[in-house]
Amino acid sequence: MRKILLLCLVVAVGVMTAGAAVADMAADTKALVEKGVAMFKDKGKDEALKAMNDPKGPFVQGELYLFAVGMDNVVVAHPLAKALVGKDQSGIKDPKGNAFFVKFTEVAEKPGSGWVEYWWPKPNEKEPSAKNTFIMKVPGEAIYVGGGYYK
Repeated sequence: MRKILLLCLVVAVGVMTAGAAVADMAADTKALVEKGVAMFKDKGKDEALKAMNDPKGPFVQGELYLFAVGMDNVVVAHPLAKALVGKDQSGIKDPKGNAFFVKFTEVAEKPGSGWVEYWWPKPNEKEPSAKNTFIMKVPGEAIYVGGGYYK
């Protein structure tokens, strides 16, 4: 009986810890996106995009990184996937059929910020993983900034 109780306690603590870790990742992601958007106001568009394109810059923190996309779905900054920069991503779909760049733009247009769930490969991996991305439109620009964490 004690072993069962101990096992239940260990499982409960594990579930609570995992939930707290996800909440922390969501908060960290949102804060980094807000910091990226603030850089547009503080340093200007050119400096913000330069920083977001830098794989060793302030907006890359392990698997968490920022990217920027025009409201026309053309990527303007991505520190880890340079091949995407300058290309329209409106036709890109994840393995589940979600046109997530289109959804990003919809969120940026209205309500201006929010979360999008989709599948995308982790850095240095080929197979997609579930990912939550926070999107926020840059005030006064036809650009939004996104950052996400893997589940």
